Amino acid sequence: MSNRILTQSDEEWEPSSDESSGSEYEPVESSGSLTQSLDEEVEVPDSTRRTRPRVARPQPPQRQARRAPRVPEVLANPDWQPPTSAAPVVPPFTAQSGVRVETAQIGSALVFFELFFTAELYDLVVAETNRYANQFITANPGSFYAQPFRWKPVQVSEFRTFLGLLLNMGLTKKHELRSYWSTNPIHHMPMFSAAMSRTRFETILRFLHFSDNSTSRPRGHPAFDRLHKIRPLIDHFNQKFADLYIPAQNICVDESLIHFTGRLGFKQYIPSKRARYGIKLYKLCERATGYTHKFRIYEGKDQTLEPVGCPDYMVSSGKIVWDLVSPLFGKGYHLCVDNFYTSVPQAFVPRTDWLLWHRGFPQRLLTTRLARGERAALCNQELLGVKWRQA
Repeated sequence: MSNRILTQSDEEWEPSSDESSGSEYEPVESSGSLTQSLDEEVEVPDSTRRTRPRVARPQPPQRQARRAPRVPEVLANPDWQPPTSAAPVVPPFTAQSGVRVETAQIGSALVFFELFFTAELYDLVVAETNRYANQFITANPGSFYAQPFRWKPVQVSEFRTFLGLLLNMGLTKKHELRSYWSTNPIHHMPMFSAAMSRTRFETILRFLHFSDNSTSRPRGHPAFDRLHKIRPLIDHFNQKFADLYIPAQNICVDESLIHFTGRLGFKQYIPSKRARYGIKLYKLCERATGYTHKFRIYEGKDQTLEPVGCPDYMVSSGKIVWDLVSPLFGKGYHLCVDNFYTSVPQAFVPRTDWLLWHRGFPQRLLTTRLARGERAALCNQELLGVKWRQA
């Protein structure tokens, strides 16, 4: 077993909650209407008050409260003792970190790009795009795309051209899509019109798909997946990230935000992030390089996550860490997380070799006042809690 470390600065401690990071705001899907707000009862003076009949509003069915999983007694009430002078036993790092392909074979940026965008991925996108186009035309025989010669199946070579144009649009930004095919000398970009017509590009973009709609489950179904339309992409890149590079010993779990301002039920607002509005990702990264080893998209507060082997007393933030890190268990990795993801029970989960920075301090440390340059520590089995103050 390895020693786990809790650290706490005497100058920067702030209480926080296990249920949220404190820096995010989840927009409400329905905030009500003006009529609803005016219908609420408002206190007015007796002289001007009008009587009106009250309309009984149906009450939503009460949910049965779920019993919180019982935390083992040794974790719920840890026995903190003064630290000993014995040297900690840290398991050795046994993973073979580094690039998992021959670097000599990566001769250009295109070859490197195709390590992630493989032929299998191209085949998947082309097949699903053609499938969705056929499903739409069959269901809408009177639509514009159902007319003769308006739609023809996409080929892999054509999709590669489409993807190249799409990526180039991110490098050369214009105010609207049709500007890339404009003949105006100010906006003219001959590469676009030479590679593909604007009509064909818009048609492929209209039917671009990554999964089969017929296999999706409705909301409320046990197998409902909010990310069903992009689930094959998520699984593909998570697998490729893990296969192509093994992280070094020091890793971390934190949040990232993809800028997005459109309509989305689980869009997040995090003021501390540069994007502020967008889609939140939980990411497992290598500390030295920032390489993403695995990621998970936040799907809303109603998201259920039950990783294989995770203790049932773990809160949602602990389950996120377990889900991301479990493939690396038993290899001597040192994991750093912030106070949103950590707790004392999480430090004691079996089969992990984590070096954690923790919240969940013993009260004796929290109430200890330190002079500058001083530190205090308490030990509970292999868990070490440290409070310090800068000199």
